[in-house]
Amino acid sequence: MSAPTLTAVQPLRIGPHVSATPVVLAPMAGITNSAYRQLCREQGEGFYVSEMVTSRALVERNAETMRLVTFTETETPRSLQLYGVDPTTVAAAVRMVVEEDIADHVDLNFGCPVPKVTRKGGGSALPWKATLFRDIVRGAVREASKGGIPLTVKMRKGIDDDHLTYLQAGKAAEEEGAAAVALHGRTASQHYSGHADWEAIARLKETVTTIPVLGNGDIWSAEDAVEMMRRTGCDGVVVGRGCLGRPWLFADLEAGFAGREDRVRPGMRHVAKVLRRHADLLVEFYGDELRGCRDIRKHISWYFKGYAVGGDMRARLGLVDTLEALDELIADLDLDQDYPGAAAEGSRGRAGSPQARVALPEGWLETQELTGAAAEMIAQAELSVSGG
Repeated sequence: MSAPTLTAVQPLRIGPHVSATPVVLAPMAGITNSAYRQLCREQGEGFYVSEMVTSRALVERNAETMRLVTFTETETPRSLQLYGVDPTTVAAAVRMVVEEDIADHVDLNFGCPVPKVTRKGGGSALPWKATLFRDIVRGAVREASKGGIPLTVKMRKGIDDDHLTYLQAGKAAEEEGAAAVALHGRTASQHYSGHADWEAIARLKETVTTIPVLGNGDIWSAEDAVEMMRRTGCDGVVVGRGCLGRPWLFADLEAGFAGREDRVRPGMRHVAKVLRRHADLLVEFYGDELRGCRDIRKHISWYFKGYAVGGDMRARLGLVDTLEALDELIADLDLDQDYPGAAAEGSRGRAGSPQARVALPEGWLETQELTGAAAEMIAQAELSVSGG
């Protein structure tokens, strides 16, 4: 397959919404809450998607879920990701989004590889049941269209290399009226290990021709994003783990797609400033200083990757419980450190290990139709996946 040449980058259009920079922040559980979305949005233009919430939890107005679907006034468009396995429940959730003006864009998750999701037939396991997948997308598009809200789909290549679904699912989503499809170039069995298959993204782009196709996987820099679009011809990129502890990546992406060479190469003083801003936003998001400080702890190692921060200091930062304590620890850092270069770049976040077998409902792979025990069980799948 000959690689397309990347010339002028076109704006990314998802329904009525347009971003000059063709970038989407991937939903990440426990990460892409309103605080982090606001922090990233301050760096550059794009679509910034909420953490995944379950359709059932939304319909039942689970308290934590209702907090997760709260957007600030500065978030435009408001992008919400829903998870669901039952067409009726997913449609009801989208109807609620429309009627209560909760979001401006809904994304459906068919890519989660976590065993507690796939063993119930959800996430990246679901597209194997082709009719069920189509029914969910059709009902969600129907309800979303009543409010002029675009409905998009995010998925993986399939369950494993012997059970690929992405071309069939991508075409079905296009036919049912989805506004865009995004593909993570890995199977569920890979989790985040190995390398993303960008050639699969190119094949999906050749198959789905009337709506945007977005590529996801192994985008650690602006150069990676530009190269993915050049090699695959995709219409935009979805960035997940690459921005952990590096929200300024979105400034780099905006510059890269605009053809500029400037990149953010922060010294420690800048990193500390962004970290402190993140903590403030988390405290505001939770309305609780202790909870906000507990949340910032998991970001510490990502922010300081490659910088000279000793183990004792990292441990103390990992126990911070007030903003004042955070300030005191930041003051003890060597804030005059320059950007450490390659040590601060590259992959981040847990890759996990490939699975010999993906956790699936009994008999799931025997047919692509939803029959027997799987049909009885699928309605229960949402009950064990918390919206929080």
